Amino acid sequence: MKRPVFPGPLKRGLRRLGAAGLAAGTLWAAAVTAGSDSAAAAWSALREASPLAALKWELGDLWADDGLSPAAVMTLGESPLLLSARAAVAELWSTERTEESGQDGTEETVTEPVEETPLETTGETDNGVPARTLVPTDPSGYTVCDRAYISNSTDHALSVSALSEPFDASLADGEPQILILHTHGSEAYTPPAGTDIVWSGNYRTTDSRYNVVGVGDVMAEVFTEAGISVLHDRTLYDYASYNDAYNNALAAIETYLAEYPSIRFILDVHRDAIADAEGNQYKVISQIDGVGTSAQMTLVMGSDGSGLPHADWMENLKLAVALQNNILRSYPTLMRPILLRNSRYNQHATTGSLLVEVGAAGNSPAEAALAGRLFAQNMAEYLIDLGK
Repeated sequence: MKRPVFPGPLKRGLRRLGAAGLAAGTLWAAAVTAGSDSAAAAWSALREASPLAALKWELGDLWADDGLSPAAVMTLGESPLLLSARAAVAELWSTERTEESGQDGTEETVTEPVEETPLETTGETDNGVPARTLVPTDPSGYTVCDRAYISNSTDHALSVSALSEPFDASLADGEPQILILHTHGSEAYTPPAGTDIVWSGNYRTTDSRYNVVGVGDVMAEVFTEAGISVLHDRTLYDYASYNDAYNNALAAIETYLAEYPSIRFILDVHRDAIADAEGNQYKVISQIDGVGTSAQMTLVMGSDGSGLPHADWMENLKLAVALQNNILRSYPTLMRPILLRNSRYNQHATTGSLLVEVGAAGNSPAEAALAGRLFAQNMAEYLIDLGK
């Protein structure tokens, strides 16, 4: 076959275009394979990225760096008005993902406030994990409202007088009135040695006898016995996709609130994870006279510090302060300081939302169950008395 003959200028233009394409392809390949530690890994990265790159090339979107997926780009491209707002859409998407990432990652593990001091603990523990009782001994760095210490990591200034005002949420007619759920339901405790347990991750299990769902069962039972109607959602929203847990839980919360407008209080029950300087897990306990050894608990409260709407976060915080003070009158070491964070933890759904961390990974299931029982008993009595 006779080859076509191109004029000189056109031929030079084609060569330049080819060189530019080769250079662009080389740059793209270098970016995709960055971090690969072998030829096999680099080839695998190229194979995975090539289909997506082809689609983005077809869309004219290969070099865009705003984090939008090809599906989102195709949707925006259907309308000139939507396409003109691409920057705003990308910014909103980025904010939303940052918030949820913070909730599922850095915000999920609550670190020990520096002013908490370990008290002496006595006796053998039932699961062999070293025990500590952590209490604040210095008000420095805290907002102190009666017995309640608040560790505030937001930019909001807290007023003790405002925190002492009545909170919005209260028991009302209708059923159910309390929703208990578990955004990270597979968070587990440490049973005694020799226990037959199947782990699904690091201190995680789908077995509700040993994870926070079991604590929710105890709390639901206590509220029911007190005459307060409760709905306990035992779904593991962190299984199998941990990163989607808060989004999945929020969708469920919105569904429940639409179906049951009587719900006034939402308790999202978690557990903490605390380690010493060497990375060894330890438990946090409260010795309750005449009752036994309970896990310590922490109320983690959200705000609008992340930029997401949460107009009534102070109502939730006032509720937390009131409950904390009431519990500490009976059990002085049961509650650790309240933590106020920038993330909202889905607490914008109601003015009666609390994230309740029951013990830590090192606590035994029995210690966590006792803590949940004491908390629910106290909360039920307090809310019922307020309604009289």
